Amino acid sequence: MTAIGGRLERMVRRAQAEGRVPAVSAALHRADRPLWTCAVGGTGNDHPLGPRTRFRIGSVTKTFTAVLVMQCRDAGLLDLDDPVARHLDVPAHGELTVRRLLSHTAGLQREPYGDVWDTLAAPDVEQLLADLARAERVLPPARRYHYSNLGLALLGQLVARLCGGTWAEVLAERVLAPLGLTATTDRPDPAAATGFLVDAYSDEAHPEPPTDFGAVGPAAQLWSTASDMARWAAFLADPAALDPSGAVLAPATLDEMRWPRTVTDETSWGAGFGLGLILVPQGDRVIHVGHDGAMPGFLAAVYGRCGGPGTPGAMGCAVLGSSGTGVRVLELTHELLAASAEHDPADIAPWRPGEPAPAHLRGMLGRWWGEGFEYVFSWHDGALRARGADDPAGKPPAVFAPLPDRPDVFRTVSGREAGELLRLTRDEHGTVTRLHWATYRFTRTQETFDGYDFRR
Repeated sequence: MTAIGGRLERMVRRAQAEGRVPAVSAALHRADRPLWTCAVGGTGNDHPLGPRTRFRIGSVTKTFTAVLVMQCRDAGLLDLDDPVARHLDVPAHGELTVRRLLSHTAGLQREPYGDVWDTLAAPDVEQLLADLARAERVLPPARRYHYSNLGLALLGQLVARLCGGTWAEVLAERVLAPLGLTATTDRPDPAAATGFLVDAYSDEAHPEPPTDFGAVGPAAQLWSTASDMARWAAFLADPAALDPSGAVLAPATLDEMRWPRTVTDETSWGAGFGLGLILVPQGDRVIHVGHDGAMPGFLAAVYGRCGGPGTPGAMGCAVLGSSGTGVRVLELTHELLAASAEHDPADIAPWRPGEPAPAHLRGMLGRWWGEGFEYVFSWHDGALRARGADDPAGKPPAVFAPLPDRPDVFRTVSGREAGELLRLTRDEHGTVTRLHWATYRFTRTQETFDGYDFRR
């Protein structure tokens, strides 16, 4: 076992023991290392615990439903600002938009109508839709984050209607099979782990009853292994590495899903929510993206790591546990990702000389001033870039792409002022004398807005 493998295993064993979780299964996926797995404890049945043991992953299911929704958007089957009633025949709340439901900002009540958690009897599709007339909108749309299983259930049924199958069929065909997630299913197998509630004041672990979420399945139905979920987390963080052709989803669409739409707690700002994805900032420009899951007897945490020094490509981690109160499972995923990046960082690729900047841009590279601040424009990796002269090293630069019919006009494709135009102005000799970026003037020397040059 490698040193980092031993360190990670010890972390899992400590969390299982301290958290009193009957079974913990963990996996770490990286593009530059073999898959790492660790399983501690027992299944609670006659089958041994191992990397292929399935656990209930609860609301991690929502990330799959969210990807299906974005597939439909990219295929032109829906717009994120469509009201639900455009695609589903509903007796109420049809004005709520796909985007609001996906980001938990629609204000819809958390659960389907009725006492689902008392009866453990989930509605079928017909009842789910009919009961919308009894469901409340507990907050105005867009007021704030309010988590809703009901909202994601509606989106799952919407996807099923648009794609011509059940939600489970559509998911298997359009996501699970293309990504090779062969152990992820909507039903447990006989060897699946048993879920428990561990008594607070003794060592008794009592099995929880099995539950079928019926038409609410798109919010919480799935079972999986830690290995499958680590791969899924890696896809959410770095889709181009696992799906280079974009068959499941284009990388740009995952970028859109990872953009924060709201915070989950307005006082601490400790986490955000994108389009179906939880975003947990780690500092130093690192974000963990994924979801937690909870169902009776089970907790799961599935996150990929984006950004930061030492982070390799396609880095994802999953920790699955068989205790409904074993919250150490939820912390451990983030700890394993951080430990792997710190103690076994990605290899440093050597720098190699590249192609020179195009001739018509070479003279404009270097330092420019705008709004009283100094910027550096450069050519790296085949693109024009800009960054503040005092920007910290880890801050991403602005990156520009030329407009095909206007050689001296560029679109900012990422970073500062994304989407805005950069326009070059030349004198009679062809020398670039001025830039306008997002309409702000940039000059070779520091100037006031009325053109006073301090070096005159």
